[in-house]
Amino acid sequence: MRRIFDCHSHWATQKGHIFRTPEELARQESIWRTKGRYYAEDEMMDFMRANNARAILDLAWVRSLPMDQMRQYHDYAFDMARRHPDVIFGHWLMFDPRRRDESLDEFKRAKDANAGFIGFAVSGTGVGVPASDPLWYPFYELSVQTKSPVLIMVGLTGIGQGVRGGYGYILDNCHPRHVDVAAALYPELNVLAGRPAYPWQDEMIAVMLHKGNVSYELHGWGPKQLPQSLRKEIGTRLQDRIMIGIDFPVLEHPKVVRDWESFGYSEDVLEKVLHKNAEKFFGTT
Repeated sequence: MRRIFDCHSHWATQKGHIFRTPEELARQESIWRTKGRYYAEDEMMDFMRANNARAILDLAWVRSLPMDQMRQYHDYAFDMARRHPDVIFGHWLMFDPRRRDESLDEFKRAKDANAGFIGFAVSGTGVGVPASDPLWYPFYELSVQTKSPVLIMVGLTGIGQGVRGGYGYILDNCHPRHVDVAAALYPELNVLAGRPAYPWQDEMIAVMLHKGNVSYELHGWGPKQLPQSLRKEIGTRLQDRIMIGIDFPVLEHPKVVRDWESFGYSEDVLEKVLHKNAEKFFGTT
């Protein structure tokens, strides 16, 4: 079975799941064409283990909670990570940069929790502050100091998709130009752009070609939906900087891997995408 380094998935348990209501869970089927449900903790770990996957999990939805409640969810995730290090490599934590001091303090606490990798996730759409905004600069500076890569979301999000007003999210806040600014201002920062950058995929390719400190993980979309321009670059100029994100539980590992295998990439390129590039990026090799 192929080894998978999953750079972006979510908690599938009822306590940690990104979809917090039955209505949100039901919407999964209309957007991703998969059935939404909650997993028991051991069931989730066993599923990942059975698919030979090690993942970085996203706890983005807790960003708006009062800090004491946020810490409770972080501690829940960290406890599971310590118990299942073969499955959970670590976590992406998301904060509102307008809550600067308490957010930076919580990140430092998380880094000291001995619970695997901890990095910032920046969603300009979800938080309402694009990654180029100076409010994020202290977060980038701390990431450089702690040698922690940053995940910056780009492109269309499925959260709020099809809802009137889209939960108030502004898609332009996840334009690749914001990644370009962050990477230019902080050349020592290791940036991982997250999600296919639709409808700005060519702009994202240009940012990657120009900024050597930007890599790319492709969660949230089935591989067969990736545009031809990106598929070509994956097999050629960008093959050493493309990584896989499954986006479990809205997508699942077996189908995603089969789709990657169907593209006809060389075995070398396929192994880079599925695990080797991420292992190098996160320093596990």
